[in-house]
Amino acid sequence: MRIVVVSPDLYEPESGLLTQMHRLRALVFGSRLGWDVEIAADGERDEYDTLALTYILAVDATDRVAGCARLLPAGGPTMLQDTFPQLLRAGRLEAHSGMIESSRFCVDTNLEAGRGGGQLHLATLTMFAGIIEWSMANGYNEIVTATDLRFERILNRAGWPMRRLGDPVPVGNTIAVAGSLPVDNASFDRVRPAEYKPMIVGSGRGSRTAA
Repeated sequence: MRIVVVSPDLYEPESGLLTQMHRLRALVFGSRLGWDVEIAADGERDEYDTLALTYILAVDATDRVAGCARLLPAGGPTMLQDTFPQLLRAGRLEAHSGMIESSRFCVDTNLEAGRGGGQLHLATLTMFAGIIEWSMANGYNEIVTATDLRFERILNRAGWPMRRLGDPVPVGNTIAVAGSLPVDNASFDRVRPAEYKPMIVGSGRGSRTAA
């Protein structure tokens, strides 16, 4: 399992992986979780995918996308501020230059590789480590996200607990909650699986990062 980071300059050369990512999102959010998302023939997309954002992908040995997330600078637009402000205690996001938003995190848990012993799936832990590593390398120290109570429990199991930014609120068929996650070496060391290989990091935010 390796991490591939797709910044805007790599959208075209990595279009095959991005197509897999959108289809995985449709499978997880639409079919499995039953969320109210827009699904087309090429997968699940929303208005935030039109922005210049960075995608973090976990890719297995057969070049199959096993997990994904997208990262947006918290200055906006963001899902928390513009779509789910009701999840924020103050009704607005107290953004700063060291904050980034993670959204549309999902993992193909049907993959048998990396599962066993009651532990979290290898793709989940690889994604957590990749998100933290990229964020640290690009000058961020805090990740904010809108998620649900199920995923909050997964973060706790991984040793990367989330600080709530508001009370849980019913959204569609789930109970959603906003939270903040630390970006630091201690968190990276706790979530990083033994097989994880550090990424080769370019310079500047949004630069290419690859395994």
